[in-house]
This record gives sequence, C-alpha cells and structure tokens, in this order.
Amino acid sequence: MYKPTATGTWRGRVDAHDGEEGKRWHQGIKLLNLTEETEPAITSQSIALLGFCCDEGVRRNQGREGAVEGPAALRQAMGSFAWHLEDAVDLFDAGDVYCTNQNLEEAQKQLGKKVNTLLSNTYKTIVLGGGHETAYGHFLGIKQALPEGQQLGIINFDAHFDLRSYEKQSSSGTPFLQIADELIADGKDFNYLCLGIQQSGNTQKLFNTAESYGANYVFAPAMQVYNYEQLREKLQQFTELVDVLYVSIDMDVFAAAYAPGVSAPAALGIHPEIVLILLQEIIASGKLLSLDVVELNPQLDIDNRTAKLGASLLYHVVQQWSQV
Repeated sequence: MYKPTATGTWRGRVDAHDGEEGKRWHQGIKLLNLTEETEPAITSQSIALLGFCCDEGVRRNQGREGAVEGPAALRQAMGSFAWHLEDAVDLFDAGDVYCTNQNLEEAQKQLGKKVNTLLSNTYKTIVLGGGHETAYGHFLGIKQALPEGQQLGIINFDAHFDLRSYEKQSSSGTPFLQIADELIADGKDFNYLCLGIQQSGNTQKLFNTAESYGANYVFAPAMQVYNYEQLREKLQQFTELVDVLYVSIDMDVFAAAYAPGVSAPAALGIHPEIVLILLQEIIASGKLLSLDVVELNPQLDIDNRTAKLGASLLYHVVQQWSQV
C-alpha cells in the first residue's frame, strides 16, 4: 500500500524574522504524489525521499520490531535542517510504501515500482527504511530502471552480511542473497562490498556464503579514520568495476553509543566519521544511483540519537549529491 505524504507532515523551527535566509528543510521540501502521473525531474538536481514503513522482515528474522516507524522519525529529525541548497535544487518527499497484513513480498514489489518510477524520471532517490528487507524492494526498482548492459555495484555499510538463506522465507537477513541470486540468474555479476562487518555477529555459514558469492568486505575494527587511505583504495577499486552504485546504510553498523535505536546494537561498532568520509568519496565518483538508510528503530532510541545520526548523514548526502 502507498500513501503520499500529507501536507503538514514536515515541521520544524521557524525563524520568520530572518525571511528567506532563515529557510529550513520543512519550508523548502516539495510533496510528490506517485499515484498520479509522475513528471520527469525538471533538473538533474532533483532529489526524492521515499519511505518504506515495514519491519516484517525484522520480525521474521527474530529481531526487535519498531523499524516501521523509521521513516517518520527521520523526517522529524530532518525537518529543522537549515536550507543551504542551491536554487536549482529541488528536494521532494514522495510518500510511503506500507507493509500490510505481514505481506512483505507484496510490499517489496510496491516499493520496487515506486523506486522505478522515481529513477526512470531521473530523480536521485533516497529510501527511508524500514528494516533491511528494504534493500530487496529497493533493488527491484533499481533493476527495472537500470539501463541495459550497465553493471550494478552494491555498497552496504553493515555489521552483518544479510546473506541468510531465504529457502523457507525471506527476512531482513536475506536481501543480499536474494539480490545475488537474481542477478546471477540474469547472467549478471554480483558486485557486493560490505563495510563494517562484525565477526561476532556473523556465523561461519555466512562467511562461507560471502566467500562463495565473491563478496568483498571490511571488518569493523579496520573501519577507522587512520586507515582511510587503504579504505579509499579498496573503495576506488570496487567502484571502477561497476557503472552505477546502490548504497545501503544499516544503522546497526555504528557503535551503540551513536546508534542505540536499532534491533541489534553493536557495542564495538564503527564511528560515524569514517562513513561520512567514504560517502563523500562515493558521491564524488559520480556513480551513485540510489541510497537507503535502514534499521532505525525509534522505539529503542535514546534521545533520538540514532534518528539524528541517520538524518545528519542524509543531510550531507543531499548537500553533496545535489552538486554532482
């Protein structure tokens, strides 16, 4: 099920005495209704946010539910951001896809259709999750919109591979194996780079699966600013192999001090700074096609830390991506 964002959803501080110079995101964002015929983006700097209100995959994966509220929490955290976008940049809210009656597969199909609509009309697309089952639905849209012959690369900032078997049912732990099998069935390469892997959070079965599918990965302890040059080289080598990039940011990759509001918090997770620096590299490559932020669970958050972190990362993504 899909619902366009209602007028008044975006709220925040108002500095009326500052006029246009006091503008904030809630005052500048435009609403886009995907139930209507979608007009192509007017400029190449049109960025659209799309919510996926779903944590059915988390429930199936024996996780702690609550990520269904993630899109609303991210919007709330972004509302009062100061507006520093150029006049040629348009920022849109394209509404939400919902999972109803625990029908995850149908919700993922609907998400794919909406993502395809945005990408096919040249909107730079950001999906607000949702559990990490968001990734498979997101991919379905990317697959439809991807020009023939182009190689897709997937960069996942995550403590977990999310390469679990989906033989019995799909979940938040299976999306990248689903994606891998679909790409391979279509005769395409599975180009997958997972950054922030926790050895303690992935069984030997998952490491074996990653190995058999040719996945690249970096362990969490190596994700340090002092190791930036090596990380940058690895990122560049991966980026050179592909034509476009899909980036997924799972909030459980961060240390629990920064991101307590996730289903599976990581006591020794990574620092946000290295993710921000690597995101800048990814965007500068000019190959970023679509991005999502997933696994924010507002019910488990402390002082909105996780929501604010996810929102802040998106702020910097929007600022830089709008200039590419």
